[in-house]
Amino acid sequence: MGDRSDTTSITIIGAGFGGIGMAIELKRAGFEDIVLFEKATDVGGVWRENTYPGAACDVPSHLYSFSFATKRDWSRRFAQQAEIHGYLQSVAEEYDVLRHIRFGAEVEGARFSEDSGTWTVRLVDGTEHVSDVVVTAVGQLSRPAYPKIPGIDSFAGALFHSADWDHDYSLAGRKVAVIGTGASAIQFVPQIQPEVAELRLFQRSPAHVLPKPDYPYSRLATAALRRVPGLHTLSRWATYWQMEPRSALFTRFPRLMTLLQRRFEWNLRRRVADPVKRELLTPSDPIGCKRILLSNDYYPALVRDNVAIVNDAIVEIRPEGVVTADGTVHEVDAIILGTGFQASDFLAPMHVAGRGGLELNEVWSDGAEAHLGIAVSGFPNLFMLYGPNTNLSHTSIVFMLESQIRYIRRCVQKLSAGARWIDVRPEAQGEFNDGVQKRVAATIWDAGCDSWYLNAAGKNTNNWPASTVSYWLRTRRPDWDEFTVEPAAGDSAVVSAAGGRR
Repeated sequence: MGDRSDTTSITIIGAGFGGIGMAIELKRAGFEDIVLFEKATDVGGVWRENTYPGAACDVPSHLYSFSFATKRDWSRRFAQQAEIHGYLQSVAEEYDVLRHIRFGAEVEGARFSEDSGTWTVRLVDGTEHVSDVVVTAVGQLSRPAYPKIPGIDSFAGALFHSADWDHDYSLAGRKVAVIGTGASAIQFVPQIQPEVAELRLFQRSPAHVLPKPDYPYSRLATAALRRVPGLHTLSRWATYWQMEPRSALFTRFPRLMTLLQRRFEWNLRRRVADPVKRELLTPSDPIGCKRILLSNDYYPALVRDNVAIVNDAIVEIRPEGVVTADGTVHEVDAIILGTGFQASDFLAPMHVAGRGGLELNEVWSDGAEAHLGIAVSGFPNLFMLYGPNTNLSHTSIVFMLESQIRYIRRCVQKLSAGARWIDVRPEAQGEFNDGVQKRVAATIWDAGCDSWYLNAAGKNTNNWPASTVSYWLRTRRPDWDEFTVEPAAGDSAVVSAAGGRR
């Protein structure tokens, strides 16, 4: 069978970094029957949704961008939310992705047909769409996590999550409670602290916060990056190789984390002179077990007179405020939830059914897993971007996404060359994930802390326990011995047996 790139149809769910990059890669390979379903009215994913004050990236901007769509005029070393969102909008427009996107189209679920080798994608409005391939690009940080605190619905004041910031509500002169001390909170707390009357920061456990080497690019630097051939590429690769060796601290030599621990202690002593507050801000978990955060203004904001740090557990929320375990009622006008995302609930709340009606939710009842974080046995022609165990703690996730995007494109090309469906073999998936979990057990993430890297059963379903170089090597091209390949009707060139004629 000849090239079917003009007839192979692909559905992509999500129009953030992953979805946009996947569409561009497929278009460059000659595929045009592509549709992206995006539940919102604009592209951008988390960079569209998270508009809280101070929202910014903690990966340098030259690396937190596509290798094929570099931006040479970033305003600063670590880009802020609006600039990253604008970058994604411009990339989607420049590479002609927008005409493939159906906005306001939320996916409810998808079902595979072995007879036709196609997926039927259902939208929440009841409409259906049939395609040969489905690629999910919904990310790990797309669904806000709301704490299950008794009485939370009874609060009489303003209550909102950082990922759904209420910009119409003025915090000026208000008494505000912030619940959570994750990556979002350390960015918005310094922004709101000067305007609120009182700020009470409720933390289950403090975070490790290191200085952020951030600065605006000067006009001279920006001009040089634009005009000097190779300078931007040099900056990108220098940044990559500066960050990549850090993976070994998390995954291979966790004892060397003591180097970062000393830097953290120095930063905390330098920024927080009050011994009481310093004690409250000293974590008991090993550094790196949870996400290490970067900020230059978080600690300076917390030492202000209008800020109180509360370590007592929250037991209840009443109409007037927050009640802690010591019996104190903290009366506040507003509660802001900096409680992160449902990171381990991959693809939820979608319902996905594969071969023989196999439900993905049932397959993942003990924790999500996928071969290379991309494909799940029993779900042919379904591929994931930023899937299980592909998150990072040390460098840019965009590098991982591009590795996955190229791998998936080769799988789609395999289909277009004469296969009805391809399905990763359960043995290959099992061997890969057994290796991942064995390596995870030797990392700093398995040091006993409770982090969003773990699911409810304590299984690490999020992080990649090695370098991005190793992941790039594993995903350079699919090993077809790891797949069952079902030939297209009337085509004998492809056989459905590992190691068979391909």
